[in-house]
Amino acid sequence: MARRDTQDRVVAELVRDHGRTYAEEAGIPLKDAPQPLYRLLLMALLLSARIRTSIALETVRALTDAGLRDPRRMADASWQERVDALGRGGYRRYDERTATQLGDGAQLLTDRWGGDLRRMRKEADGDVRALRSLLQEVPGVGPTGADIFLREVQRVWPEVAPYLDAKALSGAERLGLPRDPGRLVRLAGDTEPAVLSAALVRAALDRKMAREIVEHAA
Repeated sequence: MARRDTQDRVVAELVRDHGRTYAEEAGIPLKDAPQPLYRLLLMALLLSARIRTSIALETVRALTDAGLRDPRRMADASWQERVDALGRGGYRRYDERTATQLGDGAQLLTDRWGGDLRRMRKEADGDVRALRSLLQEVPGVGPTGADIFLREVQRVWPEVAPYLDAKALSGAERLGLPRDPGRLVRLAGDTEPAVLSAALVRAALDRKMAREIVEHAA
C-alpha cells in the first residue's frame, strides 16, 4: 500500500488524466430525465458484454442517431432496425441477441414503469440493493450492467453515492490505493464519486496506464 502523500498524487493524476464518466464519453448529457436515463441504461447493457469499450460507446451514439432513444421508440422499432443500428455502431458480435434484448427490455420498461426509470428509482425507495436487483430484471442487464449503471447514475441520484463497485475497487488496488470506498472518496476530495469511479475502472481495464500513473506519482 502506498503512503498517504503518494496516494494523494496518484488520485490527483488519475482524475486529471482520466476523470471523465463513460456517459460523457458516449455523448449522453446525463440528467434526471427519462430519455438520458434510458440512454444510460443502454450504455450499461452494451458495455457489460465482452466487447471493446470504444465499440459499445459508439453503438450508444448509433442507437441515438437511429432515433432509438427512449423505450417506446425502441419497442416500436422492428428487430431488423435494431440489428442495423447495432451494426452501424460496430456491435456485430452480439447484434442479433442484443436486438431481441433491447426490444424485450423496452417493452418491460414501458409496461411496468411507463418508460421512466425514475419510477424504478421510486420503487426502490432509496435502497441501492433493491435498485440493483430491479435493474437486473431488464433483459440483457446482469450484475455487471447494473453496476455500470449505478456507477454513472450516482451523479444525478445522490442516494446511490458513493458507488464504487468491485471493478472500481480492483482499479484502486492496482494503483496501490485502499479498497475502502470511504477512504477513496476522502482521497479524491471534491471529485464527484461518479468521476472517481469511472477513472478507477479505467485503471482496472488498462494495466499500462495504471503502472504509468503509479510510477509518475512516486
